[in-house]
Amino acid sequence: MTELREEAREQLEEHVGIARSCALTGVSRASLYRRRCPGRQTVEKASRPSPPNRLSPEECEHVIATLNRAEFVDKSPRQVWAALLDRGVYLASPSTMYRLLRERGQVRERRAQTRHEAKKKPQLTARAPNEVWSWDITRLRGPGPGRFFDLYVMIDIYSRCVVHWEVHARESGELAKQFIENAIWTNGGIAPETIHSDRGTAMTSKSVTDLLSDLGIIKSHSRPKISNDNPYSEAQFKTLKYCPAFPEAFGSLQDARAFCRRFFDYYNHEHYHSGIGLHTPFTVHIGTAHVIQQKRAETIEQFRAANPHRFTRRPSLPKIPTAAWINQPDQADSDQPRLDQQEGVA
Repeated sequence: MTELREEAREQLEEHVGIARSCALTGVSRASLYRRRCPGRQTVEKASRPSPPNRLSPEECEHVIATLNRAEFVDKSPRQVWAALLDRGVYLASPSTMYRLLRERGQVRERRAQTRHEAKKKPQLTARAPNEVWSWDITRLRGPGPGRFFDLYVMIDIYSRCVVHWEVHARESGELAKQFIENAIWTNGGIAPETIHSDRGTAMTSKSVTDLLSDLGIIKSHSRPKISNDNPYSEAQFKTLKYCPAFPEAFGSLQDARAFCRRFFDYYNHEHYHSGIGLHTPFTVHIGTAHVIQQKRAETIEQFRAANPHRFTRRPSLPKIPTAAWINQPDQADSDQPRLDQQEGVA
């Protein structure tokens, strides 16, 4: 039967060609070619030559040793890259740092988020500091079973700067009212245009509602049970509780306040935030981040000019966003909450 198909194929080949004749008779083209060229060998692809700008083994080990230093071991490679630039040091690009860590099994993904049904989305946009503030309350475990402290945190969504924080033994509308007044006083008496929060009892209390009305501040609330509507506060709390030094429980109210004082001082002044171009929240809040951005560009350019072989193209810095938003306006018609809107807010 095989011989008959081959004879028929040979007769058809003269008229319709190899591909069509094989299709009509059911003969494999690959088998046909192998029979016609029995000595043909598969040519192995030439190995890719090493690029001229590749780091030497010594340079790779130096990068890894720097990333694993005590001051950098808990930071992402992009944050380390930004910190080194501010010191006038350039070792490698963030992607190279990630690649070297990945080769050694030192990177992993930890982020996990929850999805909720959407109803009616609040839509807020800030293009400068003090336009939109977001606040929330989270619980800190205290001494003994069932003992908790309440941490109040106010954050500017544009600069990601924690404007004010307080730790109390309970949650109440009166404490929330005093907290907002203290936040405005701490911010030099400058009040925001809008304050956003979820629908907790303290946030929706009459004392808070009356205060915002008296101050002429627009009140905004999340949809019920939709944490995505308050992404900046939620992500900031996650940053707090993923801190390596965050304890399982606090021994007293004073211990909780002492820890938060250290953490928020670090967060505002030392934390290189991925959502604001790897600058610290305080520099964005007071408007000095653009000067720092220019100095970073000069540092990279000086290194590039001295070591042109290290670059295949001109490197670029992460941009400082021109706006921050809660539920991006062009997504107004979507009923599904988006987790990607929170990317980089922590």
